[in-house]
Formats: sequence, structure tokens, C-alpha cells
Amino acid sequence: MGLIVSTGREVPDVPDGVPRLDGAGFVLRELGAADLPALRAGLADPDVSRWHGGAALDVAAVDEQWLARRNDRSDGTHLSWAIADPAGDLLGSVSLHHIDSDQGDAEVGYWLARQARGRGYATAAVGLAGRYGFGPLGLRRIFLHHAVGNAASCRVATAAGYLLEGTLRQSHRYADGQVHDEHVHGRLATDPPSAPPAR
Repeated sequence: MGLIVSTGREVPDVPDGVPRLDGAGFVLRELGAADLPALRAGLADPDVSRWHGGAALDVAAVDEQWLARRNDRSDGTHLSWAIADPAGDLLGSVSLHHIDSDQGDAEVGYWLARQARGRGYATAAVGLAGRYGFGPLGLRRIFLHHAVGNAASCRVATAAGYLLEGTLRQSHRYADGQVHDEHVHGRLATDPPSAPPAR
């Protein structure tokens, strides 16, 4: 049963569990304790930690309690998935966060482990998470922000069909302690489907 919001429309509830989503050559699944070593290694990578959107992440604190917070959907505002290969090995993560059922929008975030980059996994995972947001969650818009200097994130967003909507000047302080200009990209439920990435 969905939630009736002030707009008068019914918006589906965020599920209690993380739904498994199958992509072409990868899956989106719940993050688990077995992922902790790969998570710590991935999040410690300078290419990931540099663009972490906030204070520098204490990788040593990435433990089962950290995972429990990532997997806690009790407030209905986020879903986090592991991006995993068919054998279940962690390749990265994608999240829908700041889910706003009243406004019908959410923000998408993503990162990939070094060994998984350049093979289309991030683009495909963002596409799959977005289709879930526009489908079962009933969202009308999904957006993302990235530092202007983060060219890799910009390529992923563009390839996944998220249009560059503008530049936010001195928008956000990143883990490097510097305030960066950010690009904002957005995708609407009514936008034409983007082509799946080649791998």
C-alpha cells in the first residue's frame, strides 16, 4: 500500500528489504558483512575518497554497524545496493538517497572499485537503479551532483542519460577540505530510454 502525499497522488513505499536487481553481467544486491574487506579497499582508493561528498571517511569505521546504517531503510529515504559480479564479488555501490516521496524525486550516487572501472558497470548500475526508482518507487525525477573536476563521474552520468542541467558555483565541501563547483545532472521518468553501455 502506497503513501498518499500532499500532492494527492499515491507513491509506493520504499521496501523494507533491498530488492535484488539483475543486470547484464552484474547484479545489484544488499551489502553484507562478507563485503567489508572489499568495501574498505574500495573506499580507501584515492580516486573514490577524493570525491567523497563530505568529511574524509574513516575507512577503519566501515564495520558491521556502518553496514547496518547503510541497510536501514526505516525512514524511507534511501536504498543502497552492492554492485556485484555474477559470482557475488563486490565491484562498487549505487544508492538512491534523499528519496522525497512528496516531491517524487531522489538523488543517485555511485562508486566503483579500481578493477571494475572502464567496463560500463557504473553506467549500467545507475541505469538499473534509476529504472527501479521510476518504476516501483514511482519517482518523476532523479538527479546527481558531482564536483566539476570529477570527469569520470560526469562521463557516467552522461552515458546513463542524465542531462547536464548546470553548474553550481562553490557548491559543496568535499573530503579534500575544498569547496568545489558542482555539475548537476537530471533525468525524468518521461525522458527517452538511454542505450545500455557496451562492455
